[in-house]
Amino acid sequence: MAQVTLQGNPLSTNGDLPAVGSTAPNFRLVDGELNDLTLDDFAGKKKIISIVPSLDTPTCATSTKVFNQRLGGRDDVVVLVVSADLPFAQGRFCQAEGTTEVKTLSMMRSRNFAKDYGMLIEDGPLAGITARGVVVVDQDNKVLHTELVGEIADEPNYDAAIDALG
Repeated sequence: MAQVTLQGNPLSTNGDLPAVGSTAPNFRLVDGELNDLTLDDFAGKKKIISIVPSLDTPTCATSTKVFNQRLGGRDDVVVLVVSADLPFAQGRFCQAEGTTEVKTLSMMRSRNFAKDYGMLIEDGPLAGITARGVVVVDQDNKVLHTELVGEIADEPNYDAAIDALG
């Protein structure tokens, strides 16, 4: 169990992010066309998994736009933005913000992703959705870097995540 804060108020997650060097847990998440996608659907690519509570918040929106801008055009990398938002809301966000270089994925059918990645908030006003974090995974699904952002309202360390891609 990890601790994060929301505007200074402590919250607990259900566990810890996957260890660097381990194999990233597989997942089943929903894309904008309501298809179930797994980690295997992104085989052969390096992955930045940006885990955010909701794209309908300023920090989540900013981090998605930054990853979109900084990694757009890299054929060897896919940015997966995982949130509790419905795919329709994620699609509206991406269309409005022009974030065409990221792939949004929803936990609408299950919270197993959040549980398996140790990111499910268990208490407080955000219970049932995720804390903010980043997991960088290589083309073979080996975890290269993780970051649990201590204060949910703060942005992740973009440079550390991008540098981990090599």
